[in-house]
Amino acid sequence: MKTLSIRQYVKAFAVFLSIFLCAVFSQAQDITGQWNGVLSVQGTNLRLVFHINKTGEGYASTVDSPDQGAAGIPVTTTTFDGSKLFLTITALGASYEGEFKADSIEGTFKQSGMSFPLTLKRIPAELQPAARPQEPKHPYPYISEDIKFENKAAGVTLAGTLTMPSTGGSFTAAILITGSGPQDRNEEIMGHKPFLVIADYLTRRGIAVLRYDDRGFAQSTGNFSTATTADFADDAESAIAYLKTRKEINPQKIGLVGHSEGGVIASMVAARSNDVGFIVMLAGTGIRGDALMLLQEELVYRASGVGNAQIAEILKINSRVFDKIIGANENLSQKEIADFMTGMKADIEAAVPGGTTADAYIKQFAAQASGQWMQYFLRYDPAPALEKVKCPVLAVNGGKDLQVPAKENLSAISAALKKGGNQNLTVKEYPGLNHLFQESNTGLPTEYAAIEQTFSPDVLKDIADWILK
Repeated sequence: MKTLSIRQYVKAFAVFLSIFLCAVFSQAQDITGQWNGVLSVQGTNLRLVFHINKTGEGYASTVDSPDQGAAGIPVTTTTFDGSKLFLTITALGASYEGEFKADSIEGTFKQSGMSFPLTLKRIPAELQPAARPQEPKHPYPYISEDIKFENKAAGVTLAGTLTMPSTGGSFTAAILITGSGPQDRNEEIMGHKPFLVIADYLTRRGIAVLRYDDRGFAQSTGNFSTATTADFADDAESAIAYLKTRKEINPQKIGLVGHSEGGVIASMVAARSNDVGFIVMLAGTGIRGDALMLLQEELVYRASGVGNAQIAEILKINSRVFDKIIGANENLSQKEIADFMTGMKADIEAAVPGGTTADAYIKQFAAQASGQWMQYFLRYDPAPALEKVKCPVLAVNGGKDLQVPAKENLSAISAALKKGGNQNLTVKEYPGLNHLFQESNTGLPTEYAAIEQTFSPDVLKDIADWILK
């Protein structure tokens, strides 16, 4: 029997130990499970939660953004080689690349040509509670009642909160209507609850307020994903019908206060119903949806530092797609939009921000543009409805609003109302305020969470004063 020398033994043992440790190490590199991190973007902290699962073909993942109310966003590709993790999220035009280090993954999150450090850990990420000094605290000096009402025609039950002064009766009432996207009764966004703040202020001033969860969201029933602006208008009309059953409410003084798309909804309802006593359009739109989207994109890109030439190319591409959708006799499918955009692939490749491929841009854009809500919104022109509104109207905008720019929309609203003969109009632009009516620096949505103020006190006072007059 051949014996090993001490040197050979040590060498053989070292090889064995190396193989053993590699096996143990590779077993320890279990990337599956929940990974949590905090993304810091221009002073705003957002939690991201990745859920990674093993499949027969590799890995599959989803991502949540709890602070933006988004969950289950599909991760297009998940690649892990034992030390490095690579994720692509086509729906967000984003990617993540990180290195596995025992109990964490250290890497970089990329989106729209920008890069941000992001460390992921298995333990849940915690954010310091954001300072929201305007948010009211219990107990409230007024009645707050959770209620439900029905849109019987749609088979939808809407859940909300009705606040009323503790004494008196025959109250003037305001129904708050949220903006685009699934929203709860407080219109919660980026840690802010603007509708809670508005309802609290108006109720303290003697005005009853009804706010409710969008259909298919929070405690309301229905399907949000298949609903259009017209469907949401039906829901708002059902809210009026409900308030008319309440003996505490003056049925002649029920008004609608809509934010962003909610302002459009308010004008749609007021154009066809004599039950609307007044409407308040908070950053409501006055121009057709496609024109608004292009203007919004231009302003946001410019404020984000994208060059004018690149902006012009992006807008030219998007405008062609919008024209295709608007010119169609029926809604286009995701495949039809993607096929149309593929014919512009070379132009898209040259125009889109760095870090986003043409294929990813096409897939993301087609997915968004094929939705029923989006295609309705792109085609919808608020002017004809505004021309039919006869009740008093208050239309206000922030001067730094990049989502519904003040100049173009306030002038369009004024023109349409006056064309229809409505002279009972008050219009005001507030310099320095963004789309949420916060005092802001740039107006970019990335600032929303970092600003402590939820809603400008000046605008709150003006709304209450106007309604009470």
